[in-house]
Amino acid sequence: MAFPESFLEELANRNDIVDVVGGYVNFIKRSGSNQFGLCPFHGERTPSFSVHADKQIYYCFGCHKGGGVINFIMEIENLTFPDAVHFLASRAGMTVPDEGGNDEAIQRRARLLAANKEAARFYHNLLSTPLGHTAVDYINRRGISKEMVKTFGLGAAPDSWTALTDHLTRRGYSAEELLLAGLVRRSSKTGGVYDFFRDRLVFPVIDVRGNVIAFSGRILGDGEPKYLNTSDTPVYNKKRNLFGINLARKSPADHFLLVEGNVDVVSLHQAGFTSAIAPLGTALTTEQAQLLHRYKQEAILAFDADTAGQRATEASIKILEKTGIRVRVLRIPDGKDPDDFLKTRGPGAFQALLDQRETHIEYRLLSLRGAYDLERDPDRVAYLQEAQKLLAGLESDVELEVYGGRVAGQTGVSLESIKTGVKKFRDQKRKQQKRDFEKAGTRPTQAMQPENRALRYENAYSAIAEQGVLRLLLFDPTLYHNTLPLEPADFSAPFLGRAYEIIRGRIREGKENTASTLAPLFSSEEMGQIIHLLNQPENPADTKQALEDYIKKIQAEKRKRDPEANLLEIYKQ
Repeated sequence: MAFPESFLEELANRNDIVDVVGGYVNFIKRSGSNQFGLCPFHGERTPSFSVHADKQIYYCFGCHKGGGVINFIMEIENLTFPDAVHFLASRAGMTVPDEGGNDEAIQRRARLLAANKEAARFYHNLLSTPLGHTAVDYINRRGISKEMVKTFGLGAAPDSWTALTDHLTRRGYSAEELLLAGLVRRSSKTGGVYDFFRDRLVFPVIDVRGNVIAFSGRILGDGEPKYLNTSDTPVYNKKRNLFGINLARKSPADHFLLVEGNVDVVSLHQAGFTSAIAPLGTALTTEQAQLLHRYKQEAILAFDADTAGQRATEASIKILEKTGIRVRVLRIPDGKDPDDFLKTRGPGAFQALLDQRETHIEYRLLSLRGAYDLERDPDRVAYLQEAQKLLAGLESDVELEVYGGRVAGQTGVSLESIKTGVKKFRDQKRKQQKRDFEKAGTRPTQAMQPENRALRYENAYSAIAEQGVLRLLLFDPTLYHNTLPLEPADFSAPFLGRAYEIIRGRIREGKENTASTLAPLFSSEEMGQIIHLLNQPENPADTKQALEDYIKKIQAEKRKRDPEANLLEIYKQ
């Protein structure tokens, strides 16, 4: 059901957007009523994410996301509109108006989370029954303590096709709900459903709010895949979550320790390294990196030393770098993973490794060094070229001095020569950026296009005027005067026409068009575009004349694309 607008307005008033966003974003500078910080939705080093205290809106000039406080929580927490409302209401100590049990999305989400919680309880309880003895044997072999079994809620998926299905069905969950939650699969032969996790040690995946949103199952014997993970569901997105994040974000450590496997995470927590986390069946994603950056300023990569682990390390460095988080790399000797190293050498030796962790530049230079024979001139030249490219990305002159000096010592080439090569690569990069900027400047209509292809404008010249109409009506609703010689069908862009129809209708009904009241009527991408057009400059000197000019432009562009309408105009005259 729709929430009362009076409630949404009060909700927004009691959740000041600067305070809410400040829980996720470090504001770096202030300009008037705007606060600026690094965008939590895309990687950047220069702050382009702004929050306007007076207007109670946010907007990123880099990725063009924007909206009010409800939109922000929807985006940052990956919530539906109703869930975001509940989130903010809880934060402000407000009671949500009775929804009468009619909102299917809220009900469905609650049912799926409840099913996951019951599944986690079922798996965990099986550890104390004969059905869980294989998992218990595995837990004991890996040296996992009872405390860690309880802390992580570990469980056993029995070697059965329907044990979980039967249990949850008896508790009133339908096959369709279990399918939606990713707990079962449908048989192509019988049409029935069967348990997705079988004969595995089960790790519940818990989000930052404490909800069981998915599961990861580790095989107990031989076979593939080693880990089986829940696919994306209405309550779980693997790109946005990490195993152990619910615990690690509360760790007193000032960093996250990123490892490959769930058992590594558990072993590290058991040894006192409580900031350990792991991706869930995927390489590190931009969304995961942004999640990490919300809570801590440093990430230490401790992936396996094999080729796949090295590739994962290099890819993760590039993703984490873009968020502005400090990146360090841990080299575990003898090709061991963290769990093996802890068992053979102990927590003290692991702490010593942590104390010697390398910067990502040190790691990459050492990796490059291993690919070349510096006794051979061609290899030395090739190494220098690659090293200078890498050093060209450094922003600090001190870092360039330190790492450039290291490369100089390795190759026998002077530091000044290396700096000259670095400058050449920097100049090339700046020239390319300038060319790209100038190229974009020659295509203003392309530059103003929305990122979302579904919202692209076929007639950008008309769209500029259409945005102007919307901007003026949002700034000054009295300009509408109950009528305008403009209909939604006159708009060349369907989205802008629909926005005009909604905004016009609300003005007619005497309703306010604020970020909180418009949020349920538009998607997050559409709200981003609305906030974008509000951020465009507008001359307030003669808004009535500006509105008339915009309308004339829209009508003129319509006549160009609709000759029949043009003839009708002539006949009317």
